[in-house]
Amino acid sequence: MSEFDCEEGTMEVKFRASLKDPSVKVPVKIDFKKIQEDIFQEYALIARSMPNDIITQDPTPKSLHAVFYELSPQLWPILEKDSVRCLLNFLVSKRGMAYKHTITSQTLTYMISYDALRCAKVILEGKAPRLNGHHANPNCINPYGYFPLHEAAERFSVDMIKLLFRHGASANVRTVGDNIIENLLPLHVAVENTCLHKYLEDNLFPYQNHRDYIYKIIHLLCMPEMKIFLDTVRLLAERTDNLVDEIWNYVKDGKLVQSAVLLLSAQAQIRGGCSSKRNGNNKRDGFDIIMCHIVRHLVTLRSENKNTNTRKLREEERIFMEFTGLLVDIVSQAGEALSAYIQAHSKVPHVEVLERVSSILKEYGFCPTGEIVDVKNLCPYNCCVMSDEELYHQGLMNSTKGVTGTDNPCATMEEVHVLEHSIFTPS
Repeated sequence: MSEFDCEEGTMEVKFRASLKDPSVKVPVKIDFKKIQEDIFQEYALIARSMPNDIITQDPTPKSLHAVFYELSPQLWPILEKDSVRCLLNFLVSKRGMAYKHTITSQTLTYMISYDALRCAKVILEGKAPRLNGHHANPNCINPYGYFPLHEAAERFSVDMIKLLFRHGASANVRTVGDNIIENLLPLHVAVENTCLHKYLEDNLFPYQNHRDYIYKIIHLLCMPEMKIFLDTVRLLAERTDNLVDEIWNYVKDGKLVQSAVLLLSAQAQIRGGCSSKRNGNNKRDGFDIIMCHIVRHLVTLRSENKNTNTRKLREEERIFMEFTGLLVDIVSQAGEALSAYIQAHSKVPHVEVLERVSSILKEYGFCPTGEIVDVKNLCPYNCCVMSDEELYHQGLMNSTKGVTGTDNPCATMEEVHVLEHSIFTPS
């Protein structure tokens, strides 16, 4: 018997019908079916009224986690097919997936890991009659210390992220727990995992101390295979608070590639979100704010450059800040044109992309020199040399492999679980 069912039937009960004549007993039938319907209606009302508040401590008992773990092998074939009918049959026949009028975050996370969009939609809505109002809270942390939106960000599932947002998911939830890297936003997960793409790893590491390195970052991020990653980051950035602060934190930490991913993806919000008129006042453009931070930091570095022991370190940091300023300047001026090109040309040979991106940069006064990216270094996951068309198709098919380690962006939890194989896990 699951959390969604109870017994049916009637029962005959005798009671004293009159205080004046206690010897008189009148048989009365109690309709348990009617009582069951009333109880279900009450439960459904309670379940539907459960708010989607942010819950940072998993309320599900550990014993229920164990039950779910035993059930999961039976659940994954249903999620692979994304069969709502099979899911509902499974939910009402098994216990371990609901607790206190809500479907557990562990269950929702598992569905997201399979990109089971239809199943996730049903349990987020809670409108299916067989659920009796039970629904999943997208803002409830799971037993592993992260939220459903972190899982969707890990999978670069744009449709799943949109679904979670439609049902009230917050983009400002952070990871919590001893067995996880704490304080990560879903945005951080998407940005960091984008930087794990093989195109970027093969061509951008280690850090190179010259201007063409900045141009190389821009060219690589404009590749067709990177579009889904940039789209995911942009979608999350639209709902993330204090976005400029998050970018500046990346800059301060010396994470140039992460800064570039976020700047290029979220440029519209950085520019428009920070310059909109509110109450008659113009807010400053986010790019101007970041540039002011960089200038102030450079002034501070120059004033501290008198100590011989730290001079070399400060000089390296100064060069890094100057290159970051160039990156911000490029995205601020040419970012809209680059973004429009990325969105409109999702199936273009690599050589053509490199030529067009260079052309756009030159139109805005930025002049990359020499060969920025060797297309032979864009073989995604094998060492053979392929034609431009083969490079594109192979890269597109395997675009998520640099993040998940599999060809399938919706790989099973057993194959690649975010808790075990991603930036979630502390080193």
